[in-house]
Amino acid sequence: MPILIFIFILSLLIIVHEFGHFICARKNGVRVEQFSLGFGPQIFKKKSGDTEYSLSLIPLGGYVKMAGDSQAEYKGAKDEYFSKAPGKRFQIIFFGPFLNYLLGFLFFWLIFFIGYPSLTAKVGGLTDGYGAKEAGLAIGDRIISIEGKRVDLWEDLQARIQENKAASSVKVAVLRDNQELNFNVPLRDKTIDDQLGKKMTMGIIGITPFDEIIEVRHGFFESGYLAAKKTFSLTVQTFEGLWALVTGRMSMRESMTGPLGILFITSKVAKLGLIAILHLIAVLSVSLAIFNILPLPILDGGHLFLLGLEKIRKKGIGLKAEQVINNIGFTFLISLALFVTYNDILRLYGDKIGKFFAK
Repeated sequence: MPILIFIFILSLLIIVHEFGHFICARKNGVRVEQFSLGFGPQIFKKKSGDTEYSLSLIPLGGYVKMAGDSQAEYKGAKDEYFSKAPGKRFQIIFFGPFLNYLLGFLFFWLIFFIGYPSLTAKVGGLTDGYGAKEAGLAIGDRIISIEGKRVDLWEDLQARIQENKAASSVKVAVLRDNQELNFNVPLRDKTIDDQLGKKMTMGIIGITPFDEIIEVRHGFFESGYLAAKKTFSLTVQTFEGLWALVTGRMSMRESMTGPLGILFITSKVAKLGLIAILHLIAVLSVSLAIFNILPLPILDGGHLFLLGLEKIRKKGIGLKAEQVINNIGFTFLISLALFVTYNDILRLYGDKIGKFFAK
């Protein structure tokens, strides 16, 4: 079952991305010769109009082949890719990652609207030496406000505490046996490394959550607003992560994964239900969009960069330069794919491999 979900997710992301190129090319009068999902032996092929639609055995990629989309094939016909102005070619290239980004946003919107599970702000445990236990909070207390601001969920509780992390203590209101009690809880600072390797200081009161989960739903328009915030936040985190990679604060080995790693993640997420799967699709779709707009050869961002140069120079690059750039891009992608696959094997199955050879 997990592998079918993995194939569905990957196919969905690829189809949406390539459909973006396809529909924008058609809109701008470019003839699309082929729309293909996967690689390897073809298992389905059908021609409709000018376009041949095909499905191949290994669904780990896809492409849209446009007429005259390389200088070697360009003959000057008006329905060819290179016959269009740089602005229209920019639209065609950009619309692929844009649809991936839009898909991620829409899935986040759907999650907020149909409901998602979340921990309540009920105290499940108290840590020795921290403020909550010293102040008199008890297991089973339901925290209802921090510094007078309402709290319903564990994520709300964490956010309220971090808003006041510079203070020496926070005012905490709880419900205990249907009675409201108020406590002045001392805060302790704790410095940790975040996922990007940056030092951050957190305010800690020393409690752990109760195993109580409720389903949270939002209205239609509020869900759209929350989805926009979530998508923006994920975008910022992704670019911060890329910068951490460039500056060496974060290891590429620890931060990148390929199809094997995504399959492993999917197998875990599938056990958590539909909402977790939708969330994974949204995150992957936004991440794929951002990765594709990086100004690297053969990626959409590399093509966009060259179009920008063409606009400035008033002329495109030559055929030989195009071939060199494509060869560099192809080599880069193959090398990256081999690296992340090797890394996934070591990270996920390294212990088992080591034990096997130790026998």
